[in-house]
Amino acid sequence: YQRRVRGANPDLTQPANLGQFFMALNPAVFGEGFQDRMQQFMDEQRELEPVDGAEKVLVAGDPERSAERSCLEQGGILYHPAMIRDMEKLAKKLGVPPMKYI
Repeated sequence: YQRRVRGANPDLTQPANLGQFFMALNPAVFGEGFQDRMQQFMDEQRELEPVDGAEKVLVAGDPERSAERSCLEQGGILYHPAMIRDMEKLAKKLGVPPMKYI
């Protein structure tokens, strides 16, 4: 199915054909000390030699924390013009005020 989903250099004029799934888990159910063990595991992964072409090894959440820092430094989220256009169309369709931009 992956071949039907646009890649890293997408044509943003076309639908993404992509869905999302989110699951929340309580780490406490994995036993005492889970968070410490997980932190040690992530630290060990980050210390690994990166593959050719990669600057460093990332673990889950690293790209998101980097994006959050970037948004804070920029004073907010920078939206692609196609996203703004689509959100304005959706607001009109739903009869709600469009997003406010600064």
